[in-house]
Amino acid sequence: MCVCIGQGAWRTVTKMLFIIIQLHGCHSLQYFYTAVTPGISFPEFTAVGLVDGEQFVYYDSIMRKRIPTTQWMKKSVGADYWDLATQTVQGHEENFKVDIGTLMERFNHTKGIHTVQLMYGCELHDDGTKRGYIQDGYDGEDFLSLDLNTLTWTAPMPQAVITKNKWEVTGANAHQWKGYLENTCIEWLQKYVSYGKATLERKDPPEVTLFQKDSSSPVVCHATGFFPRELMISWKKNGEDLHENMELRETLPNQDGTFQKRSILTVSPEDLNNNKYTCVVQHSGLETHFGLPFQPGMTEFPDSKRVSVGVIVGAILAVLLLLSGCAAFFIWRKKKNGKRYRKSKKTASVGIGTLVTNLIPNVLGY
Repeated sequence: MCVCIGQGAWRTVTKMLFIIIQLHGCHSLQYFYTAVTPGISFPEFTAVGLVDGEQFVYYDSIMRKRIPTTQWMKKSVGADYWDLATQTVQGHEENFKVDIGTLMERFNHTKGIHTVQLMYGCELHDDGTKRGYIQDGYDGEDFLSLDLNTLTWTAPMPQAVITKNKWEVTGANAHQWKGYLENTCIEWLQKYVSYGKATLERKDPPEVTLFQKDSSSPVVCHATGFFPRELMISWKKNGEDLHENMELRETLPNQDGTFQKRSILTVSPEDLNNNKYTCVVQHSGLETHFGLPFQPGMTEFPDSKRVSVGVIVGAILAVLLLLSGCAAFFIWRKKKNGKRYRKSKKTASVGIGTLVTNLIPNVLGY
């Protein structure tokens, strides 16, 4: 299934979060590149790739190697692929380090911890629809994004206008990204999905638990252990759909490759006692919708397989530790709904006996 960022997919949040919105009937390929100023106990550069929300490749400036993080990826390509991929990402690492210095100067930052981030990817729907996006961030804020329809760069802050004008002189950079996102990226997505088909297209049903800390606390409906990522949680009050007093949280990864999600219902104790509230869960691993009614006294917290998520609020990043705990994502804060797209990447085509790798098309400096 698909993990996509498409029209209207950005959700309002107040912290720096890793957000992926999943849509029906599609597959997705995503990459996250982050450069950080030296001086903290963290790699100065990381590059993470995901297929359908599952991390499958990883690189950082400490290990200096691009590695597989799934068995299906490890078994599907040979040493030549990893050698060439490593060389390519090492080149991007050097470019990103220069970019940090450029933007620090442009923002009049002379010290402190700062980040430059790049997020790009593509999705392929079952009906053949293709979609791509690319976006840059600096210190947790949007910096530039590409509109694939107009092939123009959106600069939400004055410091980004210089880069926008530079990249739009000929328009070649935008055209290259469009070609990558709508063609090369899609080809690689199809290839990766074929490699990991047994894993990516499995359907693990969720385990659902209702709990409440005490009688005056909100009621939490917690679903975990499910795959694919797409899952819906809703509430009913006396058999009728409920559309208020509830908060749906983001989907989070578990250490075993599955996911978890929760919805929080906030109503008065009197309302809980005098009405019947039911949590309804929908997932492709379930034959039908699953409904779990709340009963006063459900105070036991469920065991969680959640990977620890460290959030450094303010200028930097959210770190998601996936699988073996080696993957780092730095995603900037999203402050309002809307669509945002930007660069693409050009990857190598691994044909029979052929390897041609170019992980991002002509990334220009800021």
